[in-house]
Amino acid sequence: MRDVLVIGGNRYFGKRLVDRLISAGDRVTALNRGSASPPSGAVHLVADRDDEAALNSALGDRTFDVAVDQVCYTPRQAAIARRVFADGRARRYVMTSTVKVYEYEDSLVYEDAVVPVREDAVDPRTVPVALALPWHKPEFRDTHYGEGKRQAEAVFAADGTEFPYTAVRVAHVLGRDDDFTGRLDHYAQRIRTGTPIAVPTENRPATYIHVDEIADFLFWAVGQDFTGPVNAASHGLLTTEELCAAVARHIPDGRTVFQNVDVGEVSPFSFARSYGMDNSRASGLGFTFGHIQEWLPRAVAETLGADAGKGE
Repeated sequence: MRDVLVIGGNRYFGKRLVDRLISAGDRVTALNRGSASPPSGAVHLVADRDDEAALNSALGDRTFDVAVDQVCYTPRQAAIARRVFADGRARRYVMTSTVKVYEYEDSLVYEDAVVPVREDAVDPRTVPVALALPWHKPEFRDTHYGEGKRQAEAVFAADGTEFPYTAVRVAHVLGRDDDFTGRLDHYAQRIRTGTPIAVPTENRPATYIHVDEIADFLFWAVGQDFTGPVNAASHGLLTTEELCAAVARHIPDGRTVFQNVDVGEVSPFSFARSYGMDNSRASGLGFTFGHIQEWLPRAVAETLGADAGKGE
């Protein structure tokens, strides 16, 4: 039996992780700002994780085998976490990061070839940290999501007090009927009405993972002792066209129309550069990934459901 702290985790794959931990017999403590209660069986702590004093007070003298941070978006939040959980309060820290840490030009040059990117393409020990940026502003944080995660990893990786951490770089997540992002529905609405779907002129594929698979991965990672960045993605790549074809199968009489754009906003799962991740590190450590083509039809059906063929 392990003592596991989950920070955030009230929705989507976070709540599925909590369910898996409780079902396995782990002692689970869930910490959030009080906006939602965790699943039955978890101890509930309320604190704003941006308030260091409040976080320390809520945790008290509790210690944990593993802390899983589902809502660390900025280097400021990472710096608070590192101070709060140092000196044995958590023996290991697992942060959910993102494929978007790879989106910066100085990180790698994968634009011209579909080459799955390895973890060492972004070494957090070499990433500069800018704590003075306005990370406290939601609009800034939202528009700098990948950079915030990248710098948060850098804070955990920095020299200093020993801090065993793992950064799980999560691929684009699909599946289930509680997907709050609305990204698949974006495509469904346009296919249903024949509205053009904006894609880059050079539209590149990406890696994905099912919501249940990433919950399984995080549950597995809790029981491991490896540290550093690790990519979490199903096998295989998926283009916007393939994703739309899967959506269109659930919309009788729908019409899929693509519109190439060189400048401007594109649809949610359209990318001017490759977002394929190499998952060989995690596979070598013992996790078995599925293939995207095996679960894609199910994921689309789960999210769109019976309403997929209905009008507006």
